[in-house]
Amino acid sequence: MKDDELDRILSQEQDLVPSSGFVRNVMDAVRREASSPAPIPFPWTRALPGLVLCVLALAAMCVAAFLGSGTQRLPETPGPSIWSAIWTGLSSDLAGLLRAANVGGLGWIVLALLLTFASVTLSLRLIGRRT
Repeated sequence: MKDDELDRILSQEQDLVPSSGFVRNVMDAVRREASSPAPIPFPWTRALPGLVLCVLALAAMCVAAFLGSGTQRLPETPGPSIWSAIWTGLSSDLAGLLRAANVGGLGWIVLALLLTFASVTLSLRLIGRRT
């Protein structure tokens, strides 16, 4: 196609006529959309206090974990061999770690994660989806 032919085609004004039934289909879709009920809004006024309490509880747990991390360690006693010294050091580190985890509520966090995992797995199996 040459430039002259393209200019001639583009310079002609043609009336655009929609296909038969186009306007009717569009108006039917508009009426259908207008008559459908509005979506149910999320109840933010009921959920917001729970979200605020969760954030405050998380902040309190973080503060308690940081303040409780300076707890005293078990006294280390020198042992007769290098292995007993290593064992004593590991056991005191483990005891300190367990105390810090207890202050931070790690047991409750692990329990909540396990319960969440179990409930999601059970619900997915009940609806027939396999993950």
